[in-house]
Amino acid sequence: MNLRLANFADAQSIALMSRELIEAGLSGWSWDPKRVTRAIQAKDTAVVVAAVRNHLTGFAIMNFGDEQAHLSLLAVTPSHQRCGIGRQLMAWLVESALVAGITTFNLELRATNFAAKDFYRALGFSEAAYIPGYYRGVETALRMSRDIRRQIPDRIS
Repeated sequence: MNLRLANFADAQSIALMSRELIEAGLSGWSWDPKRVTRAIQAKDTAVVVAAVRNHLTGFAIMNFGDEQAHLSLLAVTPSHQRCGIGRQLMAWLVESALVAGITTFNLELRATNFAAKDFYRALGFSEAAYIPGYYRGVETALRMSRDIRRQIPDRIS
């Protein structure tokens, strides 16, 4: 498995994964190929893909602010879930955010997605707020946050 920045040729596959794995059950299609392409082009956004033998198996889209990063999307194909791909995508994003001087990493997920909640908790994220109607006025979101600053041990004895 290798991680790399997405290119324009990846936009269609990313959008389809979003529709099938993230936006399932919601009306419409928010992250269509045009929106994914705009994210790939944006200077304040990282779109990272995971590939196994040149087959896209996961992706993440993160926006960089001055002090905060926001994970817009993260998905791994069902055939490759629980193989560490999501964890590696998140590690790549956290490291990128640290290099950019980001201190806080935020994300939202469906409040009913208990597997995702457990995944982010295991990565050090805490529940910050519930947002009714966040997903197209239909579903409640759970906002989670993590302070990603590295702790520097006290070397003075």
